[in-house]
Amino acid sequence: MNSTGLLIRGTELDGRLRADVRVTGGTIAEIAPGLTRRSGEVVLDARGGALLPGLCDHHLHLHALAAHASSVPCGPPDVADASGLADALAGAMGDEHGWVRGVGYVETVAGDLDADALDRLHPDRPVRIQHRSGALWMLNGAAMAVLGLARGHHPGIERDRHGAPTGRLWRADDWLRTRLPRSRPPDLAPVGARLAALGITAVTDATPDLDATAIEAVTDAMASGALRQRVQLLGVPVGWRPPPEKRTPSAGPYKIVLADSALPGLDALTTRIAETHAHGRAVAVHCVTREALLLLLAAFADAGTLRGDRIEHAALVPAESVPTLAGLQLRVVTQPGFLAHRGDDFLRDVPEAEHGDLYRCRSLVEAGVPLVPSSDAPYGPLDPWAVISAAAARRTPSGRSVGPAERMSTAGALAGYLSDLSDPGGPVRRIRLGATADLALLRVPRAVALSGPSSDHVRATIIGGAVAWDAGAMCG
Repeated sequence: MNSTGLLIRGTELDGRLRADVRVTGGTIAEIAPGLTRRSGEVVLDARGGALLPGLCDHHLHLHALAAHASSVPCGPPDVADASGLADALAGAMGDEHGWVRGVGYVETVAGDLDADALDRLHPDRPVRIQHRSGALWMLNGAAMAVLGLARGHHPGIERDRHGAPTGRLWRADDWLRTRLPRSRPPDLAPVGARLAALGITAVTDATPDLDATAIEAVTDAMASGALRQRVQLLGVPVGWRPPPEKRTPSAGPYKIVLADSALPGLDALTTRIAETHAHGRAVAVHCVTREALLLLLAAFADAGTLRGDRIEHAALVPAESVPTLAGLQLRVVTQPGFLAHRGDDFLRDVPEAEHGDLYRCRSLVEAGVPLVPSSDAPYGPLDPWAVISAAAARRTPSGRSVGPAERMSTAGALAGYLSDLSDPGGPVRRIRLGATADLALLRVPRAVALSGPSSDHVRATIIGGAVAWDAGAMCG
């Protein structure tokens, strides 16, 4: 598409300049006022709207996003109580194997779900429901029987005092995939289209321990054009190398999960980090509790750090840990969107003395820590403009304030989305000659977009010089 080139007329650059931008061969070829249209060139009339580098979401889960679209919502705002959950499961369409897949469950709906509780709600078909955190699956009796859970061997299989499985699986996605009926990987084309409509041109998939099938599915979607975005994978094996095709995912830092229910020993974690570094690969460590953070900082102090090492989430950061984190030259990929999504739950469940430690932003940036907001979609809100707003407002769904001293400016939050996929929190990418033409064109000037961030401002998205999404702005 757009093999003859693209001319963007009358766009705002860097919040002040007004110019035309010519894209040729996938790169920015000319920037000047009043450029003459070439024969066959596609024209996009910006009408003074800002032209930005395409946004990068530095932490999401592609296949979970695709599966989420065909799953039944099992939590707020769609489902509020046990009766509503029973109705949602009864009305759900099963997959080709008859399974019902639910997502977004939280205990305020019907308490701690196990197989007995689910059988009271829906015993007839195999059901698996994912907790809103993504860390837990809950199965009914029919699902347990199909999976052979009583004979299963995985540390995440929760058992009662008699050794019988309860139907709750903690961080056992890899085991679960081997037991579920074989299905085709979910279609990533709708995910790519949704990302493009938000101005996102590159993503980091933060799913740990990706198997060959999942990696191949992403590679094939990129090669076919179903997934237009550039993709970095954290969950590929340490020694993985991308295939030689032109459009393939890249390997990011290696994903390590510090599971809250079973933290490793300091020596084991230090060794794992050091061994990954020995292969020349940085690490990206899932870390959501104070205990996990203190363990991780101690492990980095022993193992040393490598450029690119990053902490995923950093949901609770004590003030006294900020200088240590900065001194280790780590970067943080966090999700302030959770405050707007489930902040009232945090304020209820986290001790009041720790409310200021939740999803810190400003204090980390001021300490010199490279920090970027991201989505963690589908477990958090995908819309980057909503995340930017949440980083600046830090308000819960009920309007309560969470750590107001940690607010970021909307410009600072946007800067994180404009940093390179391989360097989150690094320099903001610029519209410049010779740069790859991954671009987001807004309907409004930058200042207007920052005063009220909204995905409605996105007018067109260009990836590799080709229009991946547009709202009817093209002509000629």
